[in-house]
Amino acid sequence: MPFTAALSRVVVAGLLVAAALALATACRGYDGRADGPVTAVSPPPSGDGRNLPPAPGSQAACAPDMLRFHAGPMPRRDGRMLLTVTNISNRTCDFAGMPYPLLRFGDGRRPLPAIGASRPLTPVFLKPDATAYATVVTRAGGRGGTGHRHHRISQFGVALAARAAPTQVGLDGAPVRVDTRTATVTYWQPSLAAAGKW
Repeated sequence: MPFTAALSRVVVAGLLVAAALALATACRGYDGRADGPVTAVSPPPSGDGRNLPPAPGSQAACAPDMLRFHAGPMPRRDGRMLLTVTNISNRTCDFAGMPYPLLRFGDGRRPLPAIGASRPLTPVFLKPDATAYATVVTRAGGRGGTGHRHHRISQFGVALAARAAPTQVGLDGAPVRVDTRTATVTYWQPSLAAAGKW
């Protein structure tokens, strides 16, 4: 009987050790890291309560309420107007969906065509407080051209999507002469120097 009792104690001890090892394995991954219960939080909380910056490639499309537009004649460039757009929000956005501004002068039903050669290699994106540029060729041939097609404008409509209502942008300074049949616009440019090439 003493041998049987000792054997029983050994078996019980072995079972306890096996149970402890099984419990430890269940609480730890194969690499030894504790898994335990997991609670997903998306997005991670920010200490100051503001939106965290988006990951690369996950920017939102730029919307009119995120932007401030500005327009006026380009100094020493006859037949050119400069349109600038500044991101006044605290989020990064991009123009990947519509890479050039849709401009409408007067009662024109169609926006100005874009200059295909002006398209940057990658879509322009705007960090908070950053600015993008577009050059508007207001009329072909500089000072020449057919005068009866010219219109003097002091404001025009800018849209960022095909079906969006245009935002009215006023021009700085005197009205600009525009030939709506020949006027064109560049794609959004990342710098003033890039816009100045057109």
